[in-house]
Amino acid sequence: MTSDPRTETRNNSLRQAALDYHEFPKPGKLEIRATKPMANGRDLARAYSPGVAEACLEIKADPSTSSRYTARGNLVAVVTNGTAVLGLGNIGPAAAKPVMEGKAVLFKKFANIDCFDIELAESDPVKLAEIVCALEPTFGAINLEDIKAPDCFIVEQLCREKMNIPVFHDDQHGTAIVVGAAATNALRVTNKKFEDIKVVSTGGGAAGIACLNMLLKLGLKRENVWLCDIAGLVYEGRTEEMTPQKAAFAQNTDLRTLDDVIEGADLFLGLSGPGVLKPEMVAKMARQPIVFALANPTPEIHPEEVKKVAPDAIIATGRSDYPNQVNNVLCFPFIFRGALDVAATEINDAMQIACIEGIAALARATTSAEAAAAYQDERMEFGPEYLIPKPFDPRLMGVVASAVAKAAMESGVATKPVPDMKAYKDALDHSVFKSALIMRPVFAAASQAERRIAFAEGEDDRVLRAAQAMIEETTDKPILIGRPDVIAVRAERAGLKIRPGVDFEIVNPENDSRYKQYWQAYHKLMERKGVTPDLAKAIMRTNTTAIGAIMVHQDHADSMICGTFGQYLWHLNYVTQILGTKEHQPVGALSLMILEDGPLFIADTHVHTEPTPEQIAKTVIATARHVRRFGIEPNIALCSHSEFGNLQCTTGRHMREALEILDSEPRDFIYEGEMHIDSALTPDLRARNFPHSRLEGPANALIFAIADAASGVRNILKTKGGGLEVGPILMGMANRAHIVTPSITPRGLLNMSAMAGTPVAHYG
Repeated sequence: MTSDPRTETRNNSLRQAALDYHEFPKPGKLEIRATKPMANGRDLARAYSPGVAEACLEIKADPSTSSRYTARGNLVAVVTNGTAVLGLGNIGPAAAKPVMEGKAVLFKKFANIDCFDIELAESDPVKLAEIVCALEPTFGAINLEDIKAPDCFIVEQLCREKMNIPVFHDDQHGTAIVVGAAATNALRVTNKKFEDIKVVSTGGGAAGIACLNMLLKLGLKRENVWLCDIAGLVYEGRTEEMTPQKAAFAQNTDLRTLDDVIEGADLFLGLSGPGVLKPEMVAKMARQPIVFALANPTPEIHPEEVKKVAPDAIIATGRSDYPNQVNNVLCFPFIFRGALDVAATEINDAMQIACIEGIAALARATTSAEAAAAYQDERMEFGPEYLIPKPFDPRLMGVVASAVAKAAMESGVATKPVPDMKAYKDALDHSVFKSALIMRPVFAAASQAERRIAFAEGEDDRVLRAAQAMIEETTDKPILIGRPDVIAVRAERAGLKIRPGVDFEIVNPENDSRYKQYWQAYHKLMERKGVTPDLAKAIMRTNTTAIGAIMVHQDHADSMICGTFGQYLWHLNYVTQILGTKEHQPVGALSLMILEDGPLFIADTHVHTEPTPEQIAKTVIATARHVRRFGIEPNIALCSHSEFGNLQCTTGRHMREALEILDSEPRDFIYEGEMHIDSALTPDLRARNFPHSRLEGPANALIFAIADAASGVRNILKTKGGGLEVGPILMGMANRAHIVTPSITPRGLLNMSAMAGTPVAHYG
């Protein structure tokens, strides 16, 4: 049979793309970077001779301080000899290196664990174990990878006996943990119990045996396990292709084949090869059969074939193009994170079961917005097609790692217990959600009140997810403006638990009992500005931003959020029309950029295109007030093309006039200008150019003379600087309205709801 030329072309394209990914712009997938400054002789003297000797002597006196003065406490070795690499088999250590590098970057990406990949040309399991044991002074933990069975059992056992740090063979235990989580939830869906089910498994390798042993720990009865391999059923007295690990599951029976034993099976667990399980075998299984066909890249049976004979089947594979992918990345980064953080001496059964319970529970919770964004067009609601979370669910870090650390402490293998488990979990969450730490004071202030927050674009998926998070994490009440049927359908499609009219209020522009009240209120405000009754009626039927503003005006909401689509100034026009008063007018838009080296506030990014000196001064004052909402003392720089009077450009003159306005009254915050951005952020440079500056250290807020500059810096920091934005925060409107931008995420909307959830009296 000839192959399809289109398929061949596509495969060649994918192959070349994969090779290019590994080769360019530099070979490989990882590099080493210094974590301490190396800018001058003083740094060198501390990093190396003579300063390094002090750290050496401290460690010699107390070896446990190695994790204080070196990277060892957060460093894992991924070790292989290349004898069982993925589905490629015994390809040798050199060819295994791309896989080990990949594992290393997954550790870093998902759990911020540093990792060295080590490929060893040693096939003798005893000698391999000796080499690994000799690495203990360098690493906080060892991840054994892609070592063939039964050698992997020998290596891991010897290393665990001799080493005082965790040694974890991920091919065994990582797979077993994720299978355990998936099986736990599959049984919950089918209303079955481990102790009652019959399991038929194919594949007697490391992963297969580990999975069966884990299921036994979860309650499966050994007599209900039927293990098959290339030679058929494992039965008492069989000698062909036998190992001690397989023999533990030998059955006393005359049955000999997979087809013989599959009848009535509740769970098929495949870790073998393609096409092993036939549709006619699936037809013999129990009601709602659970089929875990985990061979990669081609499973024991394709899900489509299963569904033809058992439409009610629950299926998992090892592939990402089907639901329920059993992927070790759900486990290994986070079990190591928890183990390292408490300096565990091993990863024991209690820690592994805690990992299973954490993963399984997370799938039953509401899907995170971040995971939904990474897996668009997939329905992620707990059930037959969503048994385990997705790898990019950021909650895995906090839930799983903290559960593992807690189990390590309770089982007595933690040498540095965590004193406050809640604070530890919060710290893990903060490491994933970049905004979490700096937003803590805002959420704390918001928790002291119960505010009603109206979302103008209530049908937007991001708004729905933000509303779900508000209900789960805050005391505020979301109000969604939109069509109830559309909101209900989209909430269900997104797998959200919230339901319109039950968990939150809806304002339906097409049919709301307050419609007359709203259009009349709007008309009264705007009748001398060209708005007729008919136009007011039309706006209150179609313009959700105006509806949200009127709700706040009528005290039917405490604050509103709009702007998930459309132009900022368009929204601002209606917000100002309705909510602007003599005391409250838009002052400026403030964006908080969360950067690797700390927060940086930027204004005015949207409100005033070319602000007057008076408007600049008001922006500075408002910025100082809002910066303090985050528990930060403002250190504000007025930025322009001119620096301390050296140019007579327009921006320089405006900044100098704004400075005079600010200096006309006592201020309780630090500000300085006019200056370049580099002078604002670099104290040494500023000291050379203007020794008597009032700023202390780097500025934490930059105020610009034109919106183009402020917006440009904001966008560069977002797209090229890795910055995460909180905002824009609309200043001057008494916290009654905020206008976001179309690029905002659900997490960003949640952050803005917390900003809106704080009464203005809380921050002056």
